[in-house]
Amino acid sequence: MSSVIVSPSILTLILAVFLLGYLVIIFEFYVKVNKTAVGLFIGGATWLVYFVSGTTETSVAWNQLGHHLSEVSQILFFLMGAMTLVELIDSHKGFSAVIALLHTTSKRVMLTTIAFLTFFLSAFLDNLTTTILMISIIRKLIPDRQDRLTVACMVVIAANAGGAWTVIGDVTTTMLWINGEVSTIATIRNVFIPSMISMIIPLGWFLTRFKGKVTSSEEIFVKEEKEPGATTVFVLGLLALVCVPIIKWLTGMPPFMGMIIGLSVLWFITDIIHFPYDDRHHLRIPFILTKIDVSSILFFLGILLAVDSLEAIGLLREVANWLEVTVQNSTLIASAIGVLSAIVDNVPLVAATMGMYDLTQYPADSNFWLLLAYTAGTGGSLLIIGSAAGVAMMGMEKIDFFSYFKKATAPAFVGYAAGVVAYVLLFGY
Repeated sequence: MSSVIVSPSILTLILAVFLLGYLVIIFEFYVKVNKTAVGLFIGGATWLVYFVSGTTETSVAWNQLGHHLSEVSQILFFLMGAMTLVELIDSHKGFSAVIALLHTTSKRVMLTTIAFLTFFLSAFLDNLTTTILMISIIRKLIPDRQDRLTVACMVVIAANAGGAWTVIGDVTTTMLWINGEVSTIATIRNVFIPSMISMIIPLGWFLTRFKGKVTSSEEIFVKEEKEPGATTVFVLGLLALVCVPIIKWLTGMPPFMGMIIGLSVLWFITDIIHFPYDDRHHLRIPFILTKIDVSSILFFLGILLAVDSLEAIGLLREVANWLEVTVQNSTLIASAIGVLSAIVDNVPLVAATMGMYDLTQYPADSNFWLLLAYTAGTGGSLLIIGSAAGVAMMGMEKIDFFSYFKKATAPAFVGYAAGVVAYVLLFGY
């Protein structure tokens, strides 16, 4: 979708609205204004300024907004479906088997197990689905909020790292794959080790500070009793999640369609299982939908539309062009895009980069594209708003910007930088 450059005054106004709203979201704990309200406002206000600026015809602006809304809606429907499936399994106490597998009194053993499980699950489910799944599990597993914050931060880092090294694990890698810049085997071969390093270094950082025993986990584990149909819902729910990338691979349909199909099948089955019993209404999806965190979904809507407005006015492409002229080093450009993706959504950044370079300049599976797959996938871990996984965790655990920043940004950055260095040493510039 083409973008245009607006007048300096309009660009300044849109950018000011975005940055002011971004700051209010960051300082949510202090200003006492809910981040969802702010996200929706900047999402609407930035596009309002663009529409009334007269930069383009109204029909063109309509088409741009419709294009971006289509992409955002896919993420929102996917998120709603994944959250519903996970909540359905949780309501049936279906995670008892996983909790038993992860159950240990050692904080370090638990953190390590969860980190590696998240890393490999994310490669095949995708980072967003895996984060939702793992956060739901650790809520049952770790009652202490401070301990859970540490583990949740590690889940986001591991999910983003794991999603980067397969073509179905992260939306930006998928974009590069579909467009022909990277192939499946080359992505795994080149990106796996840097991604693993970007996960292991933060894990080591957290392990030095995460000592002792998990409090009260034994009591919670003992009390967990399965609901009727728990095993069936757990198996079919996980199968529905796993089938999402398979359906995409076989049919080419976007992931949210596979999620919708999986959710509908579980809806049929749970209705059949529970409809004869009046006391099981809490196990059926109409009730489950009332438990979904709509606030997080609306926050996604607002913040993604706001970022898309920056792409519509041509700002993101100008940033990409500035990097090309100023930096003039493909490794540094790919690394900078990864860092920028912690502030601005990585999807339009990667899209702008794909438009700036073609396959004649950087052929398929060249080091630039493969390094970009790594940096765009893992760079979002630097800030909680930098990735879909982080935003999902932010909504589910009600973690503010600075709590994540103080705990996770430094180790995530060291891991990210070490992964870039590892890539350069292994495969060259």
